[in-house]
Amino acid sequence: MSSADAPAPRKFRFAAGGEGNAEEGGARRFVKLAQKAEELGYDSFMIPDHLGNQVGPIAALGALAVATDKIRIGTAVLANGFRHPAVLAKDAATIDVLSGGRLELGIGAGWMKEEFDKGGITYDSPGVRIAKLAESLEILDTLLRGQECNFQGEYYQINGLKGSPRPRQGPRPPIVVGGGGPKMLALAAKYADIISLAPPSNKDGKMLLSGITMEATAARVERIREAAGDRFDDIELNWTITTIMPTDDREAMAEMALAALDNGYPPNIEVDVKLTVEQILNSPYLAFGSYEEIADQIRSVRAQTTMSYVGIFPTQMEAFAPVIPLLKGE
Repeated sequence: MSSADAPAPRKFRFAAGGEGNAEEGGARRFVKLAQKAEELGYDSFMIPDHLGNQVGPIAALGALAVATDKIRIGTAVLANGFRHPAVLAKDAATIDVLSGGRLELGIGAGWMKEEFDKGGITYDSPGVRIAKLAESLEILDTLLRGQECNFQGEYYQINGLKGSPRPRQGPRPPIVVGGGGPKMLALAAKYADIISLAPPSNKDGKMLLSGITMEATAARVERIREAAGDRFDDIELNWTITTIMPTDDREAMAEMALAALDNGYPPNIEVDVKLTVEQILNSPYLAFGSYEEIADQIRSVRAQTTMSYVGIFPTQMEAFAPVIPLLKGE
């Protein structure tokens, strides 16, 4: 495709997030957190899905549906293994109606083995988890259109179930699929309206440091482009900035980050490669610098990858807020 044929870049959107854990003030302050995100100009507010110290995302979305007015609400992302798709479709459709058509339904294969083990929920092999998610996506696509579903899969069987209530959004609420590995990205390219690109993880659920570089991210986007074919231009690409550090010395902050990694922090990252200061500063997943420098970095990420939907990690919402007016409408 020549640059003359390329579509105009998508406008930026910004997603805040919250878990309702103790660091955020607990479950009782959770609604206020989403209302604050709405005030700060975020486009959406997303809730992760873990069995640990956080609110239950489905119940929390029901509360946000009536406690907020404009901000879109959703999940980033549900673990498919925690819920049957027929039940999830019912909950999702209900939330879309209650919110006036503001739901973005994010779902993934589930990756934190420890949580499945603690909850006594079977943690299948990666191949089986992805195959189950593929079946769930097909079922959700039908039921969330308010249509009758007849599905005979290896893992799920649906017999003449009609989706209800009819969602407010047509033809159905957007489905977000999150993932980092090639199989997950190919599956997302087939079914998702929005794809959330995460760095790949190892078998224990630790994120691979090699996956946070610009080069690795661009390669993931290319995999999606190849798998999506003609659908690619209709897919919105999302990523989540995990660390925002306003500073007037980007290089010094990057060196501190590298030193922390050498000392085993954060513990949920597997240091499978040595990165340079430049690779840290160019990573889409880290934002160091003045607000203007961070805004320029995000513009650069979009120019190199077409990713335009910026997610912000829970607890980082206020730190990033001054960047939003610098990019809003672009």
